Amino acid sequence: MAASAITAAAAITAMTAMAPVHAATAWPARPITLVVPFPPGGTTDLLARLVAREAGTRLGQGMVVENRPGAGGGIGAAAVARAAPDGYTLLMGTVGTQATNQFLYANVHYDPARDFAPVTLVANSPNVLMVNSKLGIASVAALIERARAQPGVLNFASTSLGGTPHLSGELFDSMAKVDIRHVPYSGSAPAMTALLGGQVQLMYDNLPSAISQIRSGSVRALGVTTRDRVPMLPDVPTVAEAGLPGYEVNSWFGLLAPAGTPDAVVQRLQAVVADAMRTPEIRRQVEALGAVPVANTPAEYAAVIRQDTAKWRKIIQDAGIQPQ
Repeated sequence: MAASAITAAAAITAMTAMAPVHAATAWPARPITLVVPFPPGGTTDLLARLVAREAGTRLGQGMVVENRPGAGGGIGAAAVARAAPDGYTLLMGTVGTQATNQFLYANVHYDPARDFAPVTLVANSPNVLMVNSKLGIASVAALIERARAQPGVLNFASTSLGGTPHLSGELFDSMAKVDIRHVPYSGSAPAMTALLGGQVQLMYDNLPSAISQIRSGSVRALGVTTRDRVPMLPDVPTVAEAGLPGYEVNSWFGLLAPAGTPDAVVQRLQAVVADAMRTPEIRRQVEALGAVPVANTPAEYAAVIRQDTAKWRKIIQDAGIQPQ
């Protein structure tokens, strides 16, 4: 009897240990929810819907986008952080939700490093540095020269306090050792109006919001903030190559699962997204949104999050930006 009991106990233990493996192997057995922590219609939402469509097709299950905006993306991110780690609730995160919000908001109800399993960085979307066409500045190097000659005289607009356009300007000031004053606006439209009207001399914005004004010639793009030039504006240099070596800002979008999600699920998700991003038509659709497809590995995405967290912590603290 004792031997039988031991055998039975061993069998139960083995079955219990293998349960997560079987669960991961069977995944997905029902539709998946992809939480977008921002309202419908923005770049994050549009990229998420593209990922949901393509990943759902490849997985043989529906992937439903659920918008849960608020607190700079914090409400949706917190909901995913609290979700069961079973692969059925995912987050389309951003540099805000995963790196900067913890330094910009007094009450962030999740730990970006502890509460998520990075899956893949889906895409990078550059910011762009623009000046009023009448300013008489045609390059980043010329802007730095003017700013050093006139400290505190020039000012730059951004679309919000603490967003990546604002932080792009703070990083520029820090690296170039200049004093260009920040003027925050509530969105791209009023900031662009101020630039066109001459109330501010320069502006940082996400490329999708700014590209029509750049192409019309209303403003002059001095540089994109990414490491490489972008297909949408091939003649516009990077800020780094145009006068500030080492400068780089990525406004990125990435897929994350709750911490503890089985590795087999994470790896399969990464594989289907990477497969989609290799498709020429999907790449064209991503680029049409002003973004550059990436689809790196979970480890590579985790490294991006760590690096950006460290970089923006210092920039935010040095700029004296207080949590709201």
